[in-house]
Amino acid sequence: MFGVNCGFGAKSCIYKLASSAVLRRQQLVIRCLGVGGHSDHNINTDQKTMQGVGFSSGASLEADAENVLRAITPTLDPNRHKGQAGKIAVIGGCREYTGAPFFAAISALKIGADLSHVFCTRDAASVIKSYSPEVIVHPILEESYSVRDEDKSFILEKVLGEVDKWMERFDCLVIGPGLGRNPFLLDCVSNIIKHARQSNVPLVIDGDGLFLITNSLDLVSGYHLAVLTPNVNEYKRLVQTVLSCEVNDEDASEQLLSLAKRIGGVTILRKGKVDLISDGETVESVSIYGSPRRCGGQGDILSGSIAVFLSWARQTIRDENLSISSRNPTMLGCIAGSTLMRKAASLAFETKKRSTLTTDIIECLGRSLQDICPVP
Repeated sequence: MFGVNCGFGAKSCIYKLASSAVLRRQQLVIRCLGVGGHSDHNINTDQKTMQGVGFSSGASLEADAENVLRAITPTLDPNRHKGQAGKIAVIGGCREYTGAPFFAAISALKIGADLSHVFCTRDAASVIKSYSPEVIVHPILEESYSVRDEDKSFILEKVLGEVDKWMERFDCLVIGPGLGRNPFLLDCVSNIIKHARQSNVPLVIDGDGLFLITNSLDLVSGYHLAVLTPNVNEYKRLVQTVLSCEVNDEDASEQLLSLAKRIGGVTILRKGKVDLISDGETVESVSIYGSPRRCGGQGDILSGSIAVFLSWARQTIRDENLSISSRNPTMLGCIAGSTLMRKAASLAFETKKRSTLTTDIIECLGRSLQDICPVP
């Protein structure tokens, strides 16, 4: 069903080696001259860099990221009430993984969401609650080891009933941080995704949520409010499953466009040195410098960030903001989330260097947004 023929050759290898050498020379020049200007030299360098990650005809697809952030970030209005700036829920968290759902949930709050929930297993709940009183924790998910076979149907209905009580209140669900791969737990989350679609709730899917949907593409196929945020290995599995070929870095933008289109118009943010984003109709990129520190948890910050900005984008479009009314809110959310995450990572790295942790980046989210969208 998803078969597409792709091939590689010696020419591809030569291209990649040459591109790598060129990129190293460009980076050296940039370091020598300084970063942050907008001279013709910098513009040309940016275009060459993006050619190295596979932009067709060398054309820049760079998003107007900061203007997107300004357009969709709501003003702080004393007439607004709790919940109007966003209610986000994270579906994830099990015995082994408690940090990831917390990172996603607290990042949403640090950016400006009013309420952030985590739906996790009972074993994870107390641990996640201990991290911060700001996050609302629901210990309702179950893993196979704690459920007898004859009780699974009953427990599944109970889990769905608990989530459904909250579903229509949420502006976005983040599926996957710290979820794990327990079969019964994944079955529960599959049904939560189906219910979210029925309620027209946007989805940001990351981590083990991507493992789930890669094996069950029908869960998101054709759902235009779904965002997938794969890293290099998750993206490779998606490409192999959907397009039946290997990742093609020479034509990265076209392959991403095809992938999003084949899954029915979901939005995919392919994480990397340059983040590529496509909804099957267009491709945009965010290449703002972030941090060379690759500590675990940054993807969780990104998923929580996208959830907030996606909900804000939808609200802004509903309010008939003419400057973005024709834009896809999932694309806007991804552009804004990627931009803020990169800026916060850069800010944290300025002071922490090699010791930069995910918690340091989270603490820089607010300042980074303030730099772009200042509050008087």
